[in-house]
Amino acid sequence: MIGELYEEALRGRGPVEIEHADGRRPLPLQDWLSARPGDGGLLDRCRGATLDVGSGPGRLTVALARRGLPVLGIDLAPAAVALTTAAGGPALCRDVFGRVPGTGRWRTVLLADGNIGIGGDPAALLRRVLALLAPGGRVLIEVGPPGTGARVEPLRLRSGPSVGEWFPWAHVSADAAAALAAACAATVTELWEEAGRWFVALRS
Repeated sequence: MIGELYEEALRGRGPVEIEHADGRRPLPLQDWLSARPGDGGLLDRCRGATLDVGSGPGRLTVALARRGLPVLGIDLAPAAVALTTAAGGPALCRDVFGRVPGTGRWRTVLLADGNIGIGGDPAALLRRVLALLAPGGRVLIEVGPPGTGARVEPLRLRSGPSVGEWFPWAHVSADAAAALAAACAATVTELWEEAGRWFVALRS
């Protein structure tokens, strides 16, 4: 979910919507800017050095830093990285498929807020983040509710007359996570629900 319109939304320059095949919905910016119900259990499960992939404005990165955990947020949006660092969280403007500091040494990798959808290919993304882990590390993923299936859809951002380019985004439900993990030589070790949000933990 990158591009000029996302940057403008982060800078508070006007409402932005996500457009998809069935219509539009507001960009859930407030969910990313401050603590959400359900964050607590996710944060409690982070162990050791933690990489927050697609960290956005950094609420989870900052929360982990305040707990004293070694943490790094990575995001493609410079405005998101700037918000994170301004709030006291370490963050870099990086592509998860590019060069990532600490490769092979992260104890936990976070894919929160549906970020398993990044790039539209959950298996490729999961294989990549598994490669970033230290031996025995795990990936914590926010997934969709059971019964919502797995799919890829084209999305784009819109603000008034301004429209961004289409990009693919994937969705993975809680009951589709095991098959995804198996396809990547990984295993789901925990599934939990908190405040209406669903999460899985997995290891290679």
